Amino acid sequence: MNNGFLPFSFPEIGQEEIDEVVDSLKRGWITTGPKAKQFEQDFASYLGNKVQAITVNSATAGLHLALEAVGIGPGDEVIVPTYTFTSTAEVVRYLGADPVFVDCCKNSLNMDPVALEAAITNKTKAVIPVHFAGLACDMDKIIAIARENNLKIIEDAAHALPTIYNGKLIGTLDTDVTVFSFYANKTMTTAEGGMLVSKDPNIIARAKIMRLHGISRDAFDRYQSQTPAWFYEVVEPGFKYNMPDIAAAIGIHQLKRLDSFQRTREKMANIYNDVFKKLPLILPEKAAENSQHAWHLYPIRLDDSVSISRDDFIIEMSKKNIGCSVHFIPLHKHPVWRDRYNLKPSSFPVAEQAYQNIISIPLYTAMTHNDQLRVIDAIKEILL
Repeated sequence: MNNGFLPFSFPEIGQEEIDEVVDSLKRGWITTGPKAKQFEQDFASYLGNKVQAITVNSATAGLHLALEAVGIGPGDEVIVPTYTFTSTAEVVRYLGADPVFVDCCKNSLNMDPVALEAAITNKTKAVIPVHFAGLACDMDKIIAIARENNLKIIEDAAHALPTIYNGKLIGTLDTDVTVFSFYANKTMTTAEGGMLVSKDPNIIARAKIMRLHGISRDAFDRYQSQTPAWFYEVVEPGFKYNMPDIAAAIGIHQLKRLDSFQRTREKMANIYNDVFKKLPLILPEKAAENSQHAWHLYPIRLDDSVSISRDDFIIEMSKKNIGCSVHFIPLHKHPVWRDRYNLKPSSFPVAEQAYQNIISIPLYTAMTHNDQLRVIDAIKEILL
C-alpha cells in the first residue's frame, strides 16, 4: 500500500476535459464564448424545471450578483449561518448591507430555522441558507418563514451538487436564486468558477448585465457577429465576473460525469459510515427519504469521551501522511465579523461545540479503495 502523502482533496480530470480545453486554445476563443454558453445550457437542462443558468468566475461572485439582483442595499439585513465560509457573509457587505448571524442545527450543522425566525427584524430583506457538506437544509421550514416575512431566498449551494431535497434537485426549489461552486475541491470543478441559477427571468437578465461591467449587450454576441455590431451601452457600474471558455470547457465534461461522481462519493461515505459507527465519533447526518446527499465533505466529530483534541488528531493524521481540514471556523470567531457586530460565542452554542471537535477527512472520487483503507486504519489507530 502506498504510504505517500494522501491529500484532503484532489480533482478527477479526464482526457475529455483536457481535449476540450485544448480545443478552446486552438480555436482562439479562450474567454467567455461558445463553451460558456454551452455549459450554461447543459447545466440548466441538467437541473430542469424551467431553470435558467449563467456562468460566473466564482460562487462568491454569483452570491454577490444574486443579492444585487434582488435589490439588497445599504441598511438592509441578510440572515446568514455562522457555520459557513466567509464568502456567504462578505457579499452582503459588498452591497453595504449587514449580515445577521444565526446558529445551526445540532445534527446537520445547517441553518436552524428557529434561530432564523428569531433573527428577523423590520430591516431583514433576505436569507442565505447554506447546504453544509452536501446535505440540504430544512428548506420547507426556511421557505415558509421567508415567504411569511417577505424575504428573498438565496441558496448557497457551494456544497450541494447534486443534492436532492424531497425529490427535487437543489437549484429547482421555490427560492429566488441558487448559486453553485466549481472550485477545485468541489463535487465537480472548472478549476475556478460557479453558476447562478434562477427561474426568474428578471433576476437572470439583471445578473447577466452586472456580470460584465454593466454592458447592455453580451460581448460574445458582439464579437461573433458577421455584421458590424460594435455599439453597446454601459447601463450600470457592473462587475467583472464572467467565466472564460477555458474553464467552461472543463465544466462541460465534468457535468456529464456528475451523477457518476455522486455515486462514487456516496459509496465511499457508506463505507466510512459502516466502519466508523463502532468508533467514538459523531458521523454526518444522512439524507432523508426521497432526498440525496452530495457528499462534498465527510466531516466527523470527536465524541466527548475521546481524550485527544481535534487539533492533535489532525497532527497525528498528518504524521501518517494524510491530509485533513476543518469546515468551518464559525464566522462569529473571525475578527472581521466578531468585532464589527460584537458577536459572542454564547450566542452560537451549537456551532461552538461542533467547531471544537470537527474534522473533514479525505473523500473524493480520485481516491482508491486502498487510499480509503489508509484513512480508516489511521483513524482507528488514533482512537483505539
